[in-house]
Amino acid sequence: MPESTDLQEHRPAGPKRGRPPGTSARELELISLRLFTDVGFDDTTVERIAAEAGVSRRTFFRYFESKADVLWHAFDGEVRALRAAFAAVPDDLAVMDAIRQVVVGVNRYRAEDVAELRTRMNLISSVPALQASAAHHYDDWERAVSEFAAARLGRPADSLYPLAIGRATLAVCRAAYDRWVDQADADLTVYLDQALGALAAGFAADRSSSA
Repeated sequence: MPESTDLQEHRPAGPKRGRPPGTSARELELISLRLFTDVGFDDTTVERIAAEAGVSRRTFFRYFESKADVLWHAFDGEVRALRAAFAAVPDDLAVMDAIRQVVVGVNRYRAEDVAELRTRMNLISSVPALQASAAHHYDDWERAVSEFAAARLGRPADSLYPLAIGRATLAVCRAAYDRWVDQADADLTVYLDQALGALAAGFAADRSSSA
């Protein structure tokens, strides 16, 4: 779930000749998405992506460990943004209110971003190699939330309540994301705010259990 401004960048025109120019992770991401869609994930090689970008295979691997990692670039950036935002949350803000504020704050997508994100989701859900890589990335996102909750509640990060908060937050955010992509009618934050508000109400009561 990356920042919407990134999604507005123009797609590179294709292979360039001469000395390989500089590139960016975002440029490689856009080229990869196009090739994965037009050629197929399995039939798209790193060499093909690099050639389309006008850079070397070696340059590609400066940005990504594999071609599968390209589709998770923005998501992993969101995890880093979550952790940074949680670190700056005021101590007097309630845990679930803080989570709601942070998650909504790092997800600034608009309706015009849906087409690209739908393409990304379709690839992840239909390509076995990408499906296999999903759990690791989702676990990192969930852990960012549960570790924040654990620190604020003074409990171990692997205790039940923080883990439940992290997993439930991920679940409602994925539901909001899916609904937004399906409807393509509003800013994602509208859906996230509603879903996280409902979740916060469920966790609002004080839990005395130390599990």
